[in-house]
Amino acid sequence: MLSKKTQYAFKALMYLSQEYESGPILIADIAVKKKIPLKFLENILLQLKKAGILESKKGKGGGYFLARDPHQILLADVLRLVDGPIALLPCVSLHFYEKCKNCDENNCGLNRVMIEVRDANLAILEKKTVADIANL
Repeated sequence: MLSKKTQYAFKALMYLSQEYESGPILIADIAVKKKIPLKFLENILLQLKKAGILESKKGKGGGYFLARDPHQILLADVLRLVDGPIALLPCVSLHFYEKCKNCDENNCGLNRVMIEVRDANLAILEKKTVADIANL
């Protein structure tokens, strides 16, 4: 299940995608339009900026804007940035692997099924972009 933080990140990115040609958007405008608590949104946008997904401009006419075309921002990258692993178990994660305690991965049926689930999710999330969810 997507965390509330990730849902808000995607909502903000969808809005910024739809306003891509408009220049910087005030954080307060994003918060109001997408019904996201302002303080929560500030942290999310700062995290997206540090990752190079967003840029910002200070002063009059300032705000946040996409650092690159929305067709180039993969949903998998945003999800990993905000929530961490896409995999449902740490022992099947590609980027956040951890061995499960008391488990023999070679003989674990749950491991094999969760690898299939991970791969099915990634097949979609690594092809879909913010433009796709913004209906661009």
